[in-house]
Amino acid sequence: MFGRTETSAIIGIDGEPVMVEADYGDGLPSFDIVGFLGQEVREAKERVRSALKNSGIRAEPGKLTVSLSPADLRKSGNSFDLPIAMAILIAFGTIPQEMTDGFVFFGELALDGTLRPIRGTLSHVILARSRGKKGCIVPKENAREAAVFSDFPVYAFDSLREVLGFVLAPDECFREETVREDWEEELFTEDFSEVLGQESVKRAAIVASAGMHGLLMIGPPGTGKTLTARRIPTILPPLTNEERIECTKIASVAGTLGTSGGLVRVRPFRSPHHTISTNGLVGGGVFPHPGEMSLAHNGVLFLDELPEFSKATLEVMRQPLEDRQVVITRTHGSYLFPTRVMLVSAMNPCKCGYYPDRSRCKCSEMEVRKYLSRLSRPLLDRIDISIEVPRVSGEDLRRAEPGLDSETMRAMVQKAWEIEKERYTGEGILFNSQLSGARIRKYCRLGEEEEEMLSDAFESLGLSARAHDRILKVARTIADLDASGEITKRHLAEAISYRQLDRRYFGG
Repeated sequence: MFGRTETSAIIGIDGEPVMVEADYGDGLPSFDIVGFLGQEVREAKERVRSALKNSGIRAEPGKLTVSLSPADLRKSGNSFDLPIAMAILIAFGTIPQEMTDGFVFFGELALDGTLRPIRGTLSHVILARSRGKKGCIVPKENAREAAVFSDFPVYAFDSLREVLGFVLAPDECFREETVREDWEEELFTEDFSEVLGQESVKRAAIVASAGMHGLLMIGPPGTGKTLTARRIPTILPPLTNEERIECTKIASVAGTLGTSGGLVRVRPFRSPHHTISTNGLVGGGVFPHPGEMSLAHNGVLFLDELPEFSKATLEVMRQPLEDRQVVITRTHGSYLFPTRVMLVSAMNPCKCGYYPDRSRCKCSEMEVRKYLSRLSRPLLDRIDISIEVPRVSGEDLRRAEPGLDSETMRAMVQKAWEIEKERYTGEGILFNSQLSGARIRKYCRLGEEEEEMLSDAFESLGLSARAHDRILKVARTIADLDASGEITKRHLAEAISYRQLDRRYFGG
């Protein structure tokens, strides 16, 4: 006898349809699974066999063959146990084929028939919904993540026996209620008002956030670089529903969503240690997985102690920062991971951290140059804003007023985002940092005096063509913060000031 069920495989962060077919008949007793399988799927044979037995399901000994097609699509992960078991039950004659048609199944089986959670549930559900299926059947622990669309039914169960009972006697009471998320922004425990005596740095953070520009902070230890970086998510506007879905898909596939399920509520903030590998940062591996850049998609990627990262690791970021995605190709296929991030980084000006304060810095000029040379010019050109974070004396800290708080800064950023959204409607981009080529000339036009100012700065600072364009994009953002349609000399001067450290620390 023959049975089939539908499921899907995760490729990158998206689902691809998979048909599970089971054939059961006479012959020497055997159980084989074929179809370009990962180790987890090959092991499903033993889990499914025990789960069927311990769920009270037995059949006469016979030859059982299960095929997962298409045969040239690699299947990996733990989501195939349930669809395999259901296809076998149809082949046994336990379930009529028509009772499962239109449903899509996912879930790992324990040996006693209990359903265990899987990764990538939301990606599976999105694919099933786009293909017009009747509904998805998932483990109970994945219900909150799966039930996010009011127009698509999700049925969640604790065991194979419960799934079998539902299929034989469908009942709407098993349908999971669509998750009604509280879309209000989650309250943050940190606030920019805690950053004292660094108003120029806070201003740079506002500009960077308003255009999603890369930000580099340079200064001695203890000046508030990390303090500032960790508060940048508090001034970014809330995630849109589309962004929540994107972030949730990535977190679910990577296994970082947590046990609460549901959609990601706040913009990601990822801060990997400088010992991270290339694969860990941008994604990869024999069977590629999302890296930290993808986990920070729609949010902030913070690289502290930037020169301490491997040079090879930093250089491999260049293309994903420009393209806002990374494509990893292996012999068995290509995997695409989104990487639209706001890169925030911090560093000391030398190994000991106190250059150019010669009363404290003991590094030789050669040691300073060697330390700074760990950052290549092409990488620095991809960072739009560089700001020095000076040391603040204890007396100044005691006297300092709180200054701008996160709520006030977020309102400024939100206003700029709205201007950018309206300007770039139909352009396929969202932020000024994404401008390139003809769009820069179209949206960042300068008057004669501004052109002359930029030309002088270009020659005196020895800027690259890429740095020239990035000044224009930052100036466009500063003008947006002022709700100005034109880029004035004041806007341009501030944008140029954010490239001044190129000459001071990196030789122009």
